[in-house]
Amino acid sequence: MLALLIIGSLIGTFLLAYIIVKFVPLKLRGVVSIVLLAIAGYLVYLIYGGIMEPIKFDVEKKKRYSKVVDQLKLIRDAQIKYKDVKNSYASNKDSLIYFIEKDSLPIIEVYNQDTIVNVGGGITSVKTIRKERISNYEKIIDYFQDRDYNNMFKVPDTDKEFKLETSVIEKVTGLFVPVFEAKIEKEVVLKGLPRHLVKQELEAIEADQIKGAFVSVGSLNEVSTGGNWPPYYDKGDAKAETKE
Repeated sequence: MLALLIIGSLIGTFLLAYIIVKFVPLKLRGVVSIVLLAIAGYLVYLIYGGIMEPIKFDVEKKKRYSKVVDQLKLIRDAQIKYKDVKNSYASNKDSLIYFIEKDSLPIIEVYNQDTIVNVGGGITSVKTIRKERISNYEKIIDYFQDRDYNNMFKVPDTDKEFKLETSVIEKVTGLFVPVFEAKIEKEVVLKGLPRHLVKQELEAIEADQIKGAFVSVGSLNEVSTGGNWPPYYDKGDAKAETKE
């Protein structure tokens, strides 16, 4: 569209210049020149807007996506803790929030225990066995003290909530494992932005973009707690870890 506008403007400029030289009386050329300058200024405005529109869209979408990704990371972290304790994933937000506020994570202590083993013929030997025991408990809420877990399912700057689903899949023959997925449509996140650019964004397939029509974490088709966003949305996490 922008290329067509530029090409059309160039062709139109040459045609108008030819018409002025060929047909417009000399005394009227001053007025025509003013009109042409106004038209040229308008065309420059349109071309500038066409250039800046996708740039502004890219800046705004990344700002919105960053907020959404932060919420999805919080849901993921809560689900991982839930699975550590329950060996499954929470199927709804109320269960997950209740878990954070009320449940605890056992601290497992690994120790060695010597056991006398009869090896036959009246001979015995000492065998060291590695064992585990619960030494203490940590409150789950301690992991989320500075994070707004009560609102983690709210999609930032909208009145919508993330969709949460859980399931069980067969990882290998005979081994079934729990999976979860939390997601929101890109259209919800990008509401109010230019429609033609939103449509392009829904079809994104580039490696440095969030692919597809959703922003999501986890998967119902494979064992994964990763998100579908590119690595640069995690740069803040890396900096925070380095700082700590």
